[in-house]
Amino acid sequence: MKNSILLLALAAVFLQLGCGYSTPGNTQAVAGTVPVVSQLVPASVAHGAAAFTLTINGSSFNSNAVVNWNGTALTTTFVTGNQLTAAVPAASVATAGSVSVTVTNPGMSGNPYGGTLNESSTAMTFTIN
Repeated sequence: MKNSILLLALAAVFLQLGCGYSTPGNTQAVAGTVPVVSQLVPASVAHGAAAFTLTINGSSFNSNAVVNWNGTALTTTFVTGNQLTAAVPAASVATAGSVSVTVTNPGMSGNPYGGTLNESSTAMTFTIN
């Protein structure tokens, strides 16, 4: 009799634990907000210049947006959804040439319900004279 009651109690516990608890499905991430770069200030510097702050004007910048200098993330400060600033080190302008500047809005992921993808702007060219 004791064994029957114990088995019945265990069955009830397992039944309760099994009801309503399921592993969420993996939902695909959806497109995020695509940033748009319309202006770089300054648009150029002389090679060998000191470190400077680059202002990026545009639209659809998220508060965690990152400015990329030839694909390398710079220390970025969010000013508004239409403006960012980035610290450009002197070593990045040591030699003459052209640099591709983009802005990336990082996606939000890490949850089982999807999230958003990283989205990057089209490139704007910065000139080092």
